[in-house]
Amino acid sequence: MTTERDGARTGAGTVPGRVVVIGSLNVDSTSYVDAFPAPGETILARDFQVALGGKGANQAVAAHVAGAPVEFVACIGDDASGAYAQGALERLGLPIAPIRRIPDASTGVAQITVAASGENTIIVTGGANLALTPALVDAERDRVAAATVVLTQGELAVDTIEHLARVSNEVGVRFVLNLAPPAAVSAATLAVADPLVLNEHEARAVGVGTDAADGATLDGWRVLAASAAGGIARSVVVTLGAAGAVAADATGSWTAAAPRVTAVDTTGAGDGFTGTLAAFLAEGRPLPEALRIAVAAGSLAVQSRGTVDSYAPRAEVLAAAGAAD
Repeated sequence: MTTERDGARTGAGTVPGRVVVIGSLNVDSTSYVDAFPAPGETILARDFQVALGGKGANQAVAAHVAGAPVEFVACIGDDASGAYAQGALERLGLPIAPIRRIPDASTGVAQITVAASGENTIIVTGGANLALTPALVDAERDRVAAATVVLTQGELAVDTIEHLARVSNEVGVRFVLNLAPPAAVSAATLAVADPLVLNEHEARAVGVGTDAADGATLDGWRVLAASAAGGIARSVVVTLGAAGAVAADATGSWTAAAPRVTAVDTTGAGDGFTGTLAAFLAEGRPLPEALRIAVAAGSLAVQSRGTVDSYAPRAEVLAAAGAAD
């Protein structure tokens, strides 16, 4: 059984506004450099930072900071990095009960390099994240059924993403899929995404905007998203970096331009956008309003270093978006 609450699809017995994130958790090791090294070149970093990361963790924290009740299902290793990650989640105020320790596994790691321009390169080693299997999704079925929105990312195994999509659809819970990085999921999985969240590269990978010229305008991408909404996915969101983002569903299509800011570090900004979007959709905000708020959150995130610690609090994001609480 499903119910309608302020435009959001929710399963019977759900907790209003609850976001369940099933996704990756890494420990990020970030080096800050003037410019990326050429192949075979050794350079010196200006600074170094260790922090909580992984798209699942980043998006769970962003949704939590945005004010949603969040449950984050993830796997960590029985190692020092796992203990660090658990402590970071506790510091940030997320419940750790859904986090599973995997014996004899290393916690996922992301090796990140950030240039002075704010651009980054990232290498991810999955580690304990590989234990996020369809069987784990089945074990968490009741938690999924009690959510308003379920959110996952392309960093999980394809069979896990697809099983989570099926379970979410069966229990009538809104399924938000951030297909980052692009993964070869089935058309049936894409079809139940509401929304399917993509950047320009990921959009082209699933057949949205394959013929679009480089540097296409926000309005051009709005039209492309509208052509995919209701076909490829129930709704579609495409993020376009410093330009902003677009969205479309069966009722219409919208653009949200990003403010001009000086980017310090773009790492995790897309995750900040997606987690914020999921939180406000779960709250019952219409897609165009949630889009505008999420763009504001992403624009604030790039103005600070790091990932989860760069996410601005709810009041600041709403003020930047010109939205009421």
